[in-house]
This record gives sequence, structure tokens and C-alpha cells, in this order.
Amino acid sequence: MTFTIPAHIPADALVECVPNFSEGRDPEKIARITAVIEAVPGVRLLDVDPGKATHRTVVTFVGPPAAVLQAAYAAIGRAAEEIDMRGHTGEHPRMGATDVCPLVPVRGISMEQCVELAGILAQAVGEGLDIPVYLYERAARRPENQDLARVRSGEYEGLAARLVEGGEDRPDFGPAVWNERLARTGATVIGARPFLVAFNINLNTVNERKAMKIAALLREKGIYRKDDKGQIIRDEQGRGIRDPGLFKAVKAIGWTIPEYGRCQISINFTDTAVSPLHAVVDAARRLADQEGLVVTGCELVGLTPLSDLLAAGRHYLSRQGQNPGAPDGELIEVAIQSMGLRELGPFRPEERILEYKLGRDGALVGSTVRAFCDQLASRSPAPGGGSVASLCGALGAGLAAMVAQLTTGKAGYEAVWSECDSAAVQAQALREQFLSDVDADTAAFDKIMAAFALPKGDPDEKRARSRAIQAATREAIEVPLRVLERAVRALDPVEVALTGNDNARSDAGVAALVLRAAAEGAWYNVAINLSGFKDPTLSAEFRARGEAAIGVVRQRTEAISAKVRADLGA
Repeated sequence: MTFTIPAHIPADALVECVPNFSEGRDPEKIARITAVIEAVPGVRLLDVDPGKATHRTVVTFVGPPAAVLQAAYAAIGRAAEEIDMRGHTGEHPRMGATDVCPLVPVRGISMEQCVELAGILAQAVGEGLDIPVYLYERAARRPENQDLARVRSGEYEGLAARLVEGGEDRPDFGPAVWNERLARTGATVIGARPFLVAFNINLNTVNERKAMKIAALLREKGIYRKDDKGQIIRDEQGRGIRDPGLFKAVKAIGWTIPEYGRCQISINFTDTAVSPLHAVVDAARRLADQEGLVVTGCELVGLTPLSDLLAAGRHYLSRQGQNPGAPDGELIEVAIQSMGLRELGPFRPEERILEYKLGRDGALVGSTVRAFCDQLASRSPAPGGGSVASLCGALGAGLAAMVAQLTTGKAGYEAVWSECDSAAVQAQALREQFLSDVDADTAAFDKIMAAFALPKGDPDEKRARSRAIQAATREAIEVPLRVLERAVRALDPVEVALTGNDNARSDAGVAALVLRAAAEGAWYNVAINLSGFKDPTLSAEFRARGEAAIGVVRQRTEAISAKVRADLGA
């Protein structure tokens, strides 16, 4: 089935889809389901994570909106053919062959637009595949259905009664009957949500009661309040009264995993900005200790954003008294070790981190220094001065981060340790942004060349060509302009570094010099592209921003260089 996406939803946006299929033990069935996903042009299968005990496979793929809907529809249809829910048992709650199928905005698309896509997919599945579909999370059309646990209440075994009785518990799309086909397929839950991280914390026990208690203390909805006799305290309506848990945006359950010979706390993080992975892991360790248990390690199910592991790495480095502004690779390794993510098997960052699976680095940044320099020195006009300017920015920010790290923990500089910690973190973030724009600048130039190559045989073609040239020229201005303005911010950690380790004073000075080169080079590229830009209002705005930024950079780098020369007697 093909999908027509509304015109207001960008066709080249990136959407993630994470269907959960109620099959985790038959690799051939799983392969046949994932094969229909991979067969859709434009879709990239990122992860397939089967679980024998849960009898469930979590699949992650990304692509543009139309392709993602097509792949999801095909996979739901194939799962309905492959999986017979009448004999399904597993540790995880479920209500259908495709239990849940959430859409997640990744790039160039809003949550509201993903909600719209979820409705389109749900209607297609309900009408085209004759599968009952409930909408959940942000796509829910009934407030109570924002909670997946509420939607899945009664699970597959209670589905027949829900469909037959109907009423407010009817599905949003698809049949509200019970027959032999639906007995095989069950129902599906489709929705839109922020990135969800599925995460397990392993315990050295098979005492499920203790695992459930820790899970209840951690999760947002908390734990039932009990009296002296251990009975649940209830309100006037007979509902159990809960004490809220420690963490918002956290759903957790404790269970036993026979294949591992231990209990796990299975957690869904619905917003790691609210409750970070490391904070919940640390709390679980404290609660486990109170129960006489030990957290032996953790397990990531599927993928996680890079930011989650970077935050964990900074947290654990800070606890060690070290500067948290380390490079990404070091932070990731610290996070893996500190949370025990290799306990149950290998943990390969390139396979488990979303940005790495999508291809984090462009061709230029991913090349060797020699290959980049060879390409730069060739007859090809790109990469050129804009990419070099951005690379200079990355080098300057990297030097600032280095000096800050060489200061933290060094005797005699205690007064600036905290400032250096913050400066290093800031410098590393800026360094990554500069690196991204090394490739972005060359890509912008390539778009200009492609626009000039468009046909111009008739008036319509000429107008289309002119519009394309202006759009590409704007991008070729905006990329170096953000490099220039970023150079201003990158001077902040350089100035902090000047208060740090005296033995690295020359390095701080070089950081300022290459950031000056980055800013000047970026300004040259802004200026040359402004000459071909036809929008007078935007041209004036871009020029004013560029002149303001380069003025600040020149003033601050002159002051930094003067200080360094004085300190070094140069």
C-alpha cells in the first residue's frame, strides 16, 4: 500500500517507527516480518531486538513519512499472517500480533505532524487489514488512552469482551467484533510519542516481590500505601491510594527472566530529559541495597539517543572528581562501564546509539586528515574555504576543551576547577557543531551548483531555476554565518582556559588564533554569497549579523593574543 502525505508535512523529514511484535523465539518469522520493512525504498532498518522470555521483538526503523507508513503497514500485515495470538505467552504485556507501533519525530517534523501520520496509519490498518486499532500517547483521541497501560488493560485475553461490549472502549479504527481472524491477530495500538528508551536493570535475585517493590518505588505512578497489616489503603471510591514514585516520565515493572536466572526491573523512559538514565540507575542501586540486593548491570533494549549516554558519562566522571568535558567516545565508554551495559552481552555504540546508526559524520569529517587535505588540494572547488573555516572552529574548541581538562584536578587551580568543568563541556558541544558544518558547507555549495545546472529553456523553467538558486544561496550564507556566530561563543571557554594550567597557555593562545581564522573565513564566505542573493531585507539582516559577530571576534581575539604574548614573552 502506498500513502499520500499531506502537503504541509515535509516529504524529506525523518520519522522513527518502533513496532513491537509478539514473537521473540522464532527467528524465521521475525526475519519475514522485517524483510517487508527493508523492502520499502527509503527506509532504513536500525535494530531488531528479540526477547525469548518476553516473547517479543522490538524493531526500529527510520525514513521519510510516506515510506515509514508504507513499511509499518506492510509489517503489521505480515505479523498478522505470521503470529497466532491464541497460543502466545510471554512476560511482557501485549494485546496483539503487532502490539504497539509508535511514530517518533526525528528530524524536520513536529510531534503534531507525527500525530497526524499516526491517524493516517491507524485508519489504513483498521480499514485495510481489518485489525482493531487503538490510538495512544500523543495521538490518543480519548484522554485516558494517552496511557499505554490503560489502553492495554486486560491484554489479549480481555480483548474479546472489550470488542463485544463496545461502548467507550471500542477501537478508534477497525472492526469491533470477535471472530477467528481477530482471535489470531488481536488488536494493535498506534500512536506518536517522544523518543522512548527501553531499559532493564538486572538484580542478583529471583525474588520477584522485591523486584516489583523497587520498580514501584522508581516509577512515576508509585506504590500502593499500606496499613500495619499490609493491606492496601483505599479511598472512598475503593481505589487504592498510591504514594508517588521517585521519577516522573518513568514506567517500570519487576519480573523474573528465567533465561538469565534473575529478576529485572523493566523500565520505559518516556522523557530522559526529565529523568535521566543514570539518575534512575543510581536510585535503583540505593533501593536494591536497602533490600539486601545488588544491581549487577543494565541492558539497553533497542536504541538510545547519544545525549543520554553523554549525560551519563559526564555524571560519572564528575562523581570521580574528573572534568566532565571529555570527548564523546570517552564519555560513552564511561557510561557503558558505569551502568554495566555489557553485563549480558557486547555493547557496540555504533549499533545502539541512534545518531551513530543514522551516520553521524559526513564524508569529509569521516575521512582521514590526509584524505581531506588531498581532496582540498585537488581541482574540485569543494571542499573549500567554508569547510576549512568550520574545521578551524572545531580545532579551536577542541584545544579549549583540552586545556580545561588539564586544569581540573591540578593542585593550585582549585578556584577555577568548576569553571573549567563547564567550559570543557561547552567546548565539546561546540566542537561537534563545527564538525557537522564542515560537511554542511560543502553540501550547500553543491546545491548551488545543482541549481545553476537546472534547465532554463522556457519561462517556467527559468523561474524554477531562479527560485532554486536563491534557496541554495540562502543556505550557503546561513551555514558560514552560524559558523561565524558560533566562533563568538567558542571564545568563552578559551577565555576560561586562559585562567587554567599555565603549562598549556600556548594551547589556549592557538585556540584563539584558529577561532579567529574560522570567523574570518566564515565571514568571507558570507560576504561572497551575499553578492548573489536577491532578497534585500534578508541580505541586510545577514550582513548586520555578520559584521557584529566578526567585530566581537576581532576584539576578543586581539585581547587574548596580547595576554598570551605577554605571558609567554613572545
